[in-house]
Amino acid sequence: MDLGGKTAIVTGAGSGIGRAVACAFAGAGARVVCAGRRVEKLRETLGSIEKEGGTGIAVPVDTTDRGQVKAMVETALCTYGGIDVLFNCAGSFSFVGPVWEADPETWWRDVTVNLFGSMLCTREVLPLMMEKNSGVIINMDGGGGSNGPNIGGSAYGCSKAALLRFTEGLAGELERVRSGVLAFCMMPGFVRTEMTERLVDTPAREKWQGHVRKLMGSEMELPPEACARATVELLRIASPDLNGRIFYVDTDYRRVERNGEKIRRKNLYVMHLLTLDGPLGPWPRPKKHETS
Repeated sequence: MDLGGKTAIVTGAGSGIGRAVACAFAGAGARVVCAGRRVEKLRETLGSIEKEGGTGIAVPVDTTDRGQVKAMVETALCTYGGIDVLFNCAGSFSFVGPVWEADPETWWRDVTVNLFGSMLCTREVLPLMMEKNSGVIINMDGGGGSNGPNIGGSAYGCSKAALLRFTEGLAGELERVRSGVLAFCMMPGFVRTEMTERLVDTPAREKWQGHVRKLMGSEMELPPEACARATVELLRIASPDLNGRIFYVDTDYRRVERNGEKIRRKNLYVMHLLTLDGPLGPWPRPKKHETS
């Protein structure tokens, strides 16, 4: 997809990766709907876009509120006439600690923002995209999604893993009805943001998320712009062969582009259940199981 003249909604656009993605989309010629909870932060993002000659609007929204999500999409339609891309970046990582110490409401809030909020935004734009038979939805992966469990961050981790399966399932549903709309996940790597800094802002939190401190300032730390550039590249090569896949900030997208048919045939860039017989799943089930 060439972003020139397209309309993109970016949630969580007030800071961090969301801001970088919004600015990158605008730099590639898109009209960007910068969405998020904090009005002043959204205005800062919009200011950065306009300073570089880009186009966008700031739309305050709580992505877990169905009415506000509907209003956000209606504003985008009234302003630009359509929606071509949705980047679900709004996220929450409030609970840190073991499950036995979890405050249930705080734990569930992380799941609600990361999974339910992304579903609400996706559900609201899908009829518009499906009507014109084109569009791309990208969901933000993170710790505990495609790369393993998030110990001490179970709410965030399991919500991101669920978001991956949501994306895969959505892609399959769209294919079932022969829709041209595509869905992907993006894994940003470790990015130092307000969210990640809060994970180690007390000794109790650092006990469970100490690896975050080690990543800060290391060669593994990436700027949010790296994810933004990767997302633009993913959009450039987006195709039905890649539908429903998980991609990473350091993916070789030109190589992926050349191997789309192989990726689909071998079912690559997805979560797998690994057994003694190799990747499983989900169908068909093996006829008998190894016992020794």
